[in-house]
Amino acid sequence: MEQSRTVIIARYAAAIFIIAIFVFPIFWFALTSIKPISAVFDKDGVIWFDFVPTFENYWVTLFGEASIDVNQNTRSDFGTSGGDSYDGRGSILSSIIVATGSTFLSTLVGLFAAYGLSRMSFTGSQGVLNWILSQRFLPPIAIIVPLVFIFHDMGLRDTHLGLIIAHTLINIPIAVLLLKSFIDDIPKDIDQAAMIDGATSWQVFWKIILPMSKGGLAATAVLCFIFSWTEFLLSLFLTNSIRTVPVKITTFVTSTGSEWGYISALGTSAIVPGFIFILLVQSHLVRGLTMGAIKD
Repeated sequence: MEQSRTVIIARYAAAIFIIAIFVFPIFWFALTSIKPISAVFDKDGVIWFDFVPTFENYWVTLFGEASIDVNQNTRSDFGTSGGDSYDGRGSILSSIIVATGSTFLSTLVGLFAAYGLSRMSFTGSQGVLNWILSQRFLPPIAIIVPLVFIFHDMGLRDTHLGLIIAHTLINIPIAVLLLKSFIDDIPKDIDQAAMIDGATSWQVFWKIILPMSKGGLAATAVLCFIFSWTEFLLSLFLTNSIRTVPVKITTFVTSTGSEWGYISALGTSAIVPGFIFILLVQSHLVRGLTMGAIKD
């Protein structure tokens, strides 16, 4: 009894330690975002909580306040030459549009493709699946040059629609593979029973497969949203005026140094939309993680 209690305590301690490792960077990012510039870098050591909190970085990055106005009485000239170029509202909006659009398209296309690969037998189906899997092996840098020319000729470069399509192309393979595994877990006997009762293939998909795949759809959508939200290379090369959050943050590295206060403020704020999205699909996400219980 005593040994089992020790094991339980050790497991909780290990779990807390692992969670702390993953949470600490977010905590430090959020802490840096409310530090004055004098507390971000200090020659005497790391400052943890011995500073007066300030929300100046959020005023600049989220409310469009000109940095030179916010800092004129409280900070040195360090990093104030950018005027209001640190305004991150447009980049957050662009990231929301692109991530939401690509997540919807990736999940929709992935669902139909996964259903076909899971339920329909045809020659070369395994080859198609292997080809889809191989697309994940290809890094975005390998396709960026032809993609830039193609999108330029089609008028999709530097548009939200172009970025949505590009991110969808990257996310579709993982969406197909994930959703196929979830649909495979739904017993085929249910499909056959419904067809014996007179249901068509479309009715089986709409009234049986789709409701039972909600958990898998939620898990896939979360992954696609995160991949799109954090994607950097395609957004950098396919846009000029449109700046998603990862690209916008790189512009905070100026010739006079890195604006860590603004970087941490925009980075911390960028976590919120993804967190809200995960909360919205949380109930379906938990259900999706337990779908293995209904295997044949």
